[in-house]
Amino acid sequence: MNILTVDNITKAYGVRKIFDNASFYLQEGEKAGIIGINGTGKTTLLKIIAGIESPDSGSVIMANNLTVRYLPQTPVFNDSDTVLQAVTRDNKTEENQWTIESDAKSMMTKLGIEDFDELCGHLSGGQKKRLALVSVLLAKPDMLLLDEPTNHLDNEMSTWLEEQLKGYRGSIIMITHDRYFLDSVATRIIEVDKGSIYSYEENYSGYLNLKTLREDILDAQERKRQSILRVELEWVKRGARARSTKQKARLERYEELKNTSAPVKDESVELGSMASRLGRTTIELQGISKSFDGRTIIKDFSYNFLKNDRIGIIGPNGAGKSTLLKMIMGEYTPDAGNIEIGSTVKIGYFAQEVKLGKDMDPNQRVIDYIRDVAEYVETEDGKITATRLLERFLFKGEDQYGLIGKLSGGERRRLYLCKVLMSAPNVLILDEPTNDLDITTLTVLEDYLDHFNGIVITVSHDRYFLDRVVRRIFAINADGTLRQSEGGYTDYEIRVAFEKGELADGSGAKSSGGSSKTQDNSVNQASNSSNTWKQKPRERKLKFSYNEQREYETIEDDIAKLEEKLASVESDITKFARDFTKLNELTKEKEKLEAELLEKMERWEYLEKLAVAIEAQKSI
Repeated sequence: MNILTVDNITKAYGVRKIFDNASFYLQEGEKAGIIGINGTGKTTLLKIIAGIESPDSGSVIMANNLTVRYLPQTPVFNDSDTVLQAVTRDNKTEENQWTIESDAKSMMTKLGIEDFDELCGHLSGGQKKRLALVSVLLAKPDMLLLDEPTNHLDNEMSTWLEEQLKGYRGSIIMITHDRYFLDSVATRIIEVDKGSIYSYEENYSGYLNLKTLREDILDAQERKRQSILRVELEWVKRGARARSTKQKARLERYEELKNTSAPVKDESVELGSMASRLGRTTIELQGISKSFDGRTIIKDFSYNFLKNDRIGIIGPNGAGKSTLLKMIMGEYTPDAGNIEIGSTVKIGYFAQEVKLGKDMDPNQRVIDYIRDVAEYVETEDGKITATRLLERFLFKGEDQYGLIGKLSGGERRRLYLCKVLMSAPNVLILDEPTNDLDITTLTVLEDYLDHFNGIVITVSHDRYFLDRVVRRIFAINADGTLRQSEGGYTDYEIRVAFEKGELADGSGAKSSGGSSKTQDNSVNQASNSSNTWKQKPRERKLKFSYNEQREYETIEDDIAKLEEKLASVESDITKFARDFTKLNELTKEKEKLEAELLEKMERWEYLEKLAVAIEAQKSI
């Protein structure tokens, strides 16, 4: 049963159009993940569905009596409420009044909130986000709208939430950049791209295959458009037959084809390494320890970082991951032990939080924020300017001269990452780099790190990112000791499960593949036939055969009918843009009609040439 329809919505902020007649629908029980580049309108779409914002045009239609709860990116609570009061007050009903508190305490414990009398005003931003997550889950609505639910969750919490949402009986629409989470939970992917919405009835892996298919279809359509345009251009050059009544429509068709834009593709964002030279001595940790309020965070840890090390640091929230990074940065001094930093080490630090007003001037232009670091930087491929680097991080021409205060939170994170890389560090320290970064930017970063000539040290809860980037895991234990494990996060997880006796032996492999075959039919009859009659003896008069004469008299009507059918199918494609299955059927029909139209036009071209030659020999 269809419980939600977003119908042809348009939304703009000033001259910036976020959605342009965009549509999709959701069936009962579906779990949809919204993805797209930061700033394209993912949070705006969620707010429109929640009724917090309204589209400029179009409508959102929900099933009757549908209950909805919304988890915002930055939740707000009454500072004087205890955490238990905050999550139970609005969720208590006659049915759950005896169990609501125990359910709330169980969920909060799972998400690392154990002092139930703690005042909300004392909570960090991450704790408030987890508390808000408990609140919406306790409500058990028909539809959950979740904006970045996995942010501020460690791996154990993410796994717990994953299981909660997989077993959830209602429908879910969530914004998340956690690709493993999307693969596990989502049954539909909603992609927001350049003002449009594309809906795929798949998880993330299936979406990648279908998106490739969609782009292949668009490429094929563009090749067909160019072929038809070539024939139409030839027709325009030759001029219309005076007796024809279809010339106006034909000319309009030509103008429409000529003015149709080619499909816009995501630009290549490959980056060469911008690291400066790293000497023999890098970073050496010798027996370091750190405690806070009598609790040992890091205990007697030693490690010498090697050139091109890729280290991932994991552990529960509060375990001391960021503390370890800050000791390397020099922001904290170890209670015991020593940290030696080589003279050639140049650290680029990507902090977990970037605050507007403190770390970024909201009234500064985007381009000036990067130019404050450098006008250009040397890479292995040559010099790259601040402007070009911003383009590769998806800030186009006019965006570079906009104010930082106008950017979304994710766009500011992307800009901040751009600034860190512009400083050409040879040691990159990344504290939760995947928070608020879209998948496209994460892919740019991951590809960049593949070629980075330096050391990467990252704290992350993103399992996909860890598997993709790191080659060694440091897991912080409850007593402050660190366990070293070779490989990515999945390798570490398998070893732990094996040691616990949860896994006897196992291996897994994912493969996905698909093929698309594009068949282009070319009709060479016109050129072959024209060459034939040019070579015939002059005394033999050219003339239409009986069938050719009849075909010549009706062919423009046939072309007009094909064009009408094609226009109807194109209209249906717009109507069913949110239904990929129907869209695929219509696209195949459109390709068939375009092939027929191209063949008919090339046949007309041959007949027109023959008609011209017949007229020309009358004057001889």
